[in-house]
Amino acid sequence: MENSGGNLGKRVVVTGATGNVGTSVVRALAADPDIGSVLGLARRRPALEIAKATWDTVDLSRSDSEDRLVGLLRGADALVHLAWRFQPTHDPVVTWQSNVLGSRRVFDAVLRSGVPALVHASSVGAYSPGPKKEPGVDEQWPTHGWPDAAYCREKAYLERVLDTFELRHPQIRVVRMRPGFLFKETSAPEQRRIFGGRYVPGPLLRPDLLPFVPDLAGLRFQVLHTEDAAEAYRLAVLGDVRGPFNLTADPVIDARRLADLLDARVVRVPVALVRTALAAAWRTHAVPASPHLFDAVLRLPLLDSGRAHDVLGWQPTRTAEGALSAFLRGVRAGTGEDTEPLAGRKIG
Repeated sequence: MENSGGNLGKRVVVTGATGNVGTSVVRALAADPDIGSVLGLARRRPALEIAKATWDTVDLSRSDSEDRLVGLLRGADALVHLAWRFQPTHDPVVTWQSNVLGSRRVFDAVLRSGVPALVHASSVGAYSPGPKKEPGVDEQWPTHGWPDAAYCREKAYLERVLDTFELRHPQIRVVRMRPGFLFKETSAPEQRRIFGGRYVPGPLLRPDLLPFVPDLAGLRFQVLHTEDAAEAYRLAVLGDVRGPFNLTADPVIDARRLADLLDARVVRVPVALVRTALAAAWRTHAVPASPHLFDAVLRLPLLDSGRAHDVLGWQPTRTAEGALSAFLRGVRAGTGEDTEPLAGRKIG
């Protein structure tokens, strides 16, 4: 296949191409000599210039977006589906329209346009509650999510949709990525706005202003640098693998490791106290992160990434602490990119 630039190689389309994961995936694919071109799709066209990458717009919440997608996908060798809407958390019908119905339009467009490979961004949030001890659960752990949290409910529902899709259309190679929490420096402004709100000053995350870190029962989670996740997506596009892959980096993050990063003390705090405060702030729209997602984080299992190492040939190159450190630098500095989701807006 030959693209408009005259380079031989695979043509890949990426939805959600301007966000945290999307920008890294587009760059990872574009840098590979086996990739001829990358088409990045998003609701708003970015000002980014990346070799071999072009941009177009599509709004997956619109009922007419499937027909547009079919035209954009024709001739593609693979689709990487990353598009996801986190807000408004107070109106789950809106996120359901974009995330669930929009994803179903994407899957149907893949089928109609004859794209042979679909790489879908699932999440640790798709997993049912499970153990917080290492080595973690493998990809056979149930994916029913935490039903009270819209994010988990939507990710889990799409797992069922893909179960049926794979059964009915075995000719399409389907890969599901289930990473832990993904961070990089230039995604920090987006993530601060998603979870802390637009007006939470990034410079507040200074060690001298955070004297302690709350030690909550169940607060153990896994973190991965976004660029390491992007490498896994690149391998999935170019390889012949199928099925789900857990993606994580060591070490597991808990209150003590967070305190070390922030040079703060660890103080044991009742979960009920924190949840009550978060619920009150969410109900008054002071913060966008819902208490239901907080509940889910305390229940999500730790993951074993052995299958990604053995089958995909993937290994993270950065530690979980390195990924969190990059995020903290970005929050404090207001670092971003020239896309609407990642625009760096330093507050405070």
